[in-house]
Amino acid sequence: MKKDFDNWNENKKIIDEIGENKFYHPRDVWWCNLGVNVGFEQDGTGKGYVRPIVVMKGFSKNVCFVVPLTTSTKQNPYHIDIGMVDGKRAFAIYSQLRLIDTKRFVKKVDVVNEVMFIEIKKAIRNLFQ
Repeated sequence: MKKDFDNWNENKKIIDEIGENKFYHPRDVWWCNLGVNVGFEQDGTGKGYVRPIVVMKGFSKNVCFVVPLTTSTKQNPYHIDIGMVDGKRAFAIYSQLRLIDTKRFVKKVDVVNEVMFIEIKKAIRNLFQ
């Protein structure tokens, strides 16, 4: 399936121009405009190219590290089952950790419990060992 980079680029221009930075905390789960990305980088889905993410670490009101979530139950050594999020079973794709601008945030939907958050952080640390 061919990716629609042109349509996403138009959306991205609007997000950059009129988007507002959102107030957030680590552990928050937000629907986020992840967009259309290159190759196997995690994309958003649907008309708005959105996907839920977990905020891992904030650096300012403008940028933070996030981990995308998926509902895919396929076995993957880089997915962690974090339980129910926004009414669906969710898995953190910690190999897709990325820095984003909070203008991409659409709507806060949940907060990951502290135990699961610690597990995600441990898994990310292990990527670099």
